[in-house]
Amino acid sequence: MQYPIPSRMKPSATDSTVYPTGIAANAPERKNKDEASSSVQDPQSKNLHALIQRFKFKRVLDSNPQTKVLSLLGLIDNKDAIITVEKTHFIFGQTKKTDPESGRNTPIFYQCEDEYSCINGIEDIRQISAHDIYYWGLSVLRQNLTNNPTAKINLIWPANFIHIKKYDQQNLHLVKETPDMYQRIVKPYIDEMIQGNNLAWVNKILYEDAESDRIIYKDFPQDKDASDPTALKKENGLIILPDTNWDGINLDSLYLVALTYRDDIKSLRDLKQCDQAWLIELNRKIKSVIPACYNYAIHADELRIFVHYQPSYYHFHLHIVHVRQPGINSGMALGKAVLLDDIIETLNYMGPEGFMRKTITYSIGERHDLWRRGFDKEVELQLERDGIPKVPNIVNEFDYHGGFGPNDDGDDHEGNGNN
Repeated sequence: MQYPIPSRMKPSATDSTVYPTGIAANAPERKNKDEASSSVQDPQSKNLHALIQRFKFKRVLDSNPQTKVLSLLGLIDNKDAIITVEKTHFIFGQTKKTDPESGRNTPIFYQCEDEYSCINGIEDIRQISAHDIYYWGLSVLRQNLTNNPTAKINLIWPANFIHIKKYDQQNLHLVKETPDMYQRIVKPYIDEMIQGNNLAWVNKILYEDAESDRIIYKDFPQDKDASDPTALKKENGLIILPDTNWDGINLDSLYLVALTYRDDIKSLRDLKQCDQAWLIELNRKIKSVIPACYNYAIHADELRIFVHYQPSYYHFHLHIVHVRQPGINSGMALGKAVLLDDIIETLNYMGPEGFMRKTITYSIGERHDLWRRGFDKEVELQLERDGIPKVPNIVNEFDYHGGFGPNDDGDDHEGNGNN
């Protein structure tokens, strides 16, 4: 099947459309487009700036030295607000194609010719130490908001308790969610989460052209449902747009989200054997469209497509990232992300009910509502059934800085006759 190729012209909302974004085919044209739209974007930047200036710090939610992300909780006009600050990826010069040994003619982005890129951007260096052929130190890089920004800033305001729990650092546990646990604990929770206006923002993107300037690809469902002539055949619809975790510049850190129009699937659990053909078509469509959006600077086999379980919101969506993307927090970790290819393959070996009859193992935080609604007790029971001994009380007296507590001399405390 042929999918639309990138077009500089934006058709109507009902068309199957590809919207080029990020590092696109023609750099000069993209630059002119950005300059022409700067007057439209400035008011949004000023609003963000004004909001952050009114931010009153309360506490640090999380600080991750690996992903270089800092999450802060505070107040803006007496309403909870979350600011995340992420150091941006390094900037490189102009892109030019080379012919590597593999013969793939893949564009190479690592040209250090721009004044802000690579070593050209180093303004000062302080050596820390050196040994033999190894040297290490600290440096200051030339920064520029347009060419080489220091960090990407996200703001959630007003933030609700679900947002706060999502970003708050917490202890994680692996839980084996059985079909029975899903029916007793998870499904009632999902039913609550889809009530009210919790998914209003998703519907605004799908049906009300919200964030239309950011959409990369839109395939609006036009076919009528055979069972209901007044309804659209939603399985044909798809919208792809950049995730807030991506800076929109560096393809190595590409992060997109694909929203489906189907509202009968809330999560991985709802996928059945009869959905396999639909998932295969989604997979084919994404891998055909995304490379075309970026002038084939990224290839289909360089896309990692996955879903989260549990997801952060219960409308079926897929995450699309560059295979070089190491991961953002725990979003791509084993026990959180499930590859679309694996889902499609697994459905071959399931009955008609699909994942509804499968035990799914994943990680969950202690601040998640599901943990407090019974997962904590279920994990204890599972460990007991698996024959895992409970944590001994002596661990609570262990001195993590170099031995046992003040009342223990470090000898064999289990055999000294004093216990």
